[in-house]
Amino acid sequence: MRSLLTALLLLQPAVAQTVGELDFTSAIGELRDLPQMLNKYLVNQAAGYLDRRTQPDSALEVKERGARARRQMLANIGDLPLKTPLNARVVGVIDRENFRIEKIIFESQPQFYVTANLYLPKNGTGPYPAILFPLGHEAGAKAHEAWQYALGSFASKGYVALAWDPAGQGERSQFFDPELRRSRLTASTREHTMLGVQCLVTGDNIARYTIFDGIRALDYLLSRKEVDPKRVGVTGNSGGGTLSTYLAVIDDRLQVAAPSCYITSWKTLFTLLGPQDAEQNLSPWLNLGFDFPDFIYAFAPKPFLILSAIRDFFPIGGARASFAEVSRAYERMGESGKLKMVEADDGHGYTLPRRLAAYAWMSKWLQNRPDDGVEPRFPLSTEAELQCTKTGQVSTSLGGESVFTLNQKRASQLQNKSPSKDEVLKAARRLSGYQPGSGAPPVSYYGTISKNGYRVDKLVYESDPGIRVPAFLAIPDGTASNRSALIYVNGDGKSLAAGKLEGWMNQGTVVLGLDARGFGETQIKSGKEIDSWFGDASSITGALLLGKTMVGMRALDITRGVDLLTARTDLQVGRIKGFGAGLGSVPLLFAAAFDSRLQSIEVEGMLLSYRSIVNSPLHRHVYENVLPGAIRFFDLPDLVSALGRRVLVRNPVDAMGEAVPADEVSALYGTATAH
Repeated sequence: MRSLLTALLLLQPAVAQTVGELDFTSAIGELRDLPQMLNKYLVNQAAGYLDRRTQPDSALEVKERGARARRQMLANIGDLPLKTPLNARVVGVIDRENFRIEKIIFESQPQFYVTANLYLPKNGTGPYPAILFPLGHEAGAKAHEAWQYALGSFASKGYVALAWDPAGQGERSQFFDPELRRSRLTASTREHTMLGVQCLVTGDNIARYTIFDGIRALDYLLSRKEVDPKRVGVTGNSGGGTLSTYLAVIDDRLQVAAPSCYITSWKTLFTLLGPQDAEQNLSPWLNLGFDFPDFIYAFAPKPFLILSAIRDFFPIGGARASFAEVSRAYERMGESGKLKMVEADDGHGYTLPRRLAAYAWMSKWLQNRPDDGVEPRFPLSTEAELQCTKTGQVSTSLGGESVFTLNQKRASQLQNKSPSKDEVLKAARRLSGYQPGSGAPPVSYYGTISKNGYRVDKLVYESDPGIRVPAFLAIPDGTASNRSALIYVNGDGKSLAAGKLEGWMNQGTVVLGLDARGFGETQIKSGKEIDSWFGDASSITGALLLGKTMVGMRALDITRGVDLLTARTDLQVGRIKGFGAGLGSVPLLFAAAFDSRLQSIEVEGMLLSYRSIVNSPLHRHVYENVLPGAIRFFDLPDLVSALGRRVLVRNPVDAMGEAVPADEVSALYGTATAH
């Protein structure tokens, strides 16, 4: 394949100057909302899919719908690992008046250590009903006050209850820095997103690890002689509500579910809040007709309690809509008493009203008696007291595997190391979700700048219904037949073409500079620290939920620019080249793969490879250039090779945006050839 490669590796830096004349939309009223354009487009797309979604009409359809949701969940997360010995051990005990807490360490995968607390009742006789208690994202992990109240109360009421630290939280920080004595990232949700992007490259979801930890926690819970395996419920709040729902879908050993502050509807969530944490987004999903009720269909007709907060950031209207839909399904199954929704007039959290409702629900179905309606008081433990490791961190006490290292191994097993040209091009189109346009795109013009020897037209063209691409068209003076043309795409905006424009004009080249969606004048600048890592993560994730990618959508914006150039009879354009810089490089590379009219391209500062994301513990601004599962089929060097056209690769960067040594680049891209 390398014989097809025509990559030129030029390692000298390029210089560009910003000229405000090439940006113009902020001064035009009808264009001032372009930074919100992408979000509106995705919201409308999501609404379209959800409006076309049908509801099951019979008990049989409910079962079929639930089974389909379960299959899709497993496919989206990459299926589950094989079970191996838990190697569980008790490393400490805390005694309370009505219960004791055992501190447990087990291995959900070989040397992937899980720290857990098992709450055991002292009153009554076993075997007891049991509660699996996934944790939310709140600080303190197992020691969080609300979790301790819930776990201790369940134990006092005659349940065995198990909570464990999810990967990225508590004693299982995946980015713990011994010198800083904290995670290198500021929140567990940020850890999850960092890992989530790496898992996405491999074709998995970080939920593969969190769900499997929960399944193995249930394995451990059921291994205890104190537990009645036929009476097991699951409940948790927020991220714990997410995992409670997922486990209810996947693991048939659970008989009762009560997720808190999670169930809503995608229509309200997408519109009012946007996609949340990495494991909460099982892509693709919305384009396949799934919504929150489908999780419950997979559990039906077993008892399911929706615990909600009226003032939650998970929209209460969505929870009510989902409850109304699922209520009809439970009625059709003759099991309406097994579905309930409790609303508390408070905010996000496992607050007392929801905890009391959970005790009552579990007591009804697992103890066959009414709960006393009282939450007992008992001393809370400190975070240090509940820790299972000597240092308070698995990474410094036990070492072993992390999500990062497990995903690396997974990538090595799955990576296609010798794909054919046809395999690469087909996979690139399929994984990117690219759909070509047809004909010349609609164009609106907003004035002309006259320069010495050329003019610059300001314009906006529609690449996709609802997507307007601001652009400039620089045209040298005079008439010429069969001109060459260049399309300029820079992740930091088309205005950075200014430093190069004079040279291109002197060469008689027509230049179309464009801001693909999310670039330049269409970029949202929130100023949030999280955006410095992941960019517009909400839009990127939203696209994935719809079966789209930023790469594929931006490639469309570029190929529609090619349509615009070739439709202009006054330009007499012949050969078309492309120049991509920074985050504009990967979309341009894919556009060239989809459109042979781009006869050659030059990319500067392009991501070296998808494999570099998997191999780097941290990454910055790569999320928008990821295709789910790409590494299973091809990598960026394979795509360059498959083009069979002239490709110039300048100054490629690693996953953190740093320059890559020339020998490392040559090892991936082969011998440099100039044409």
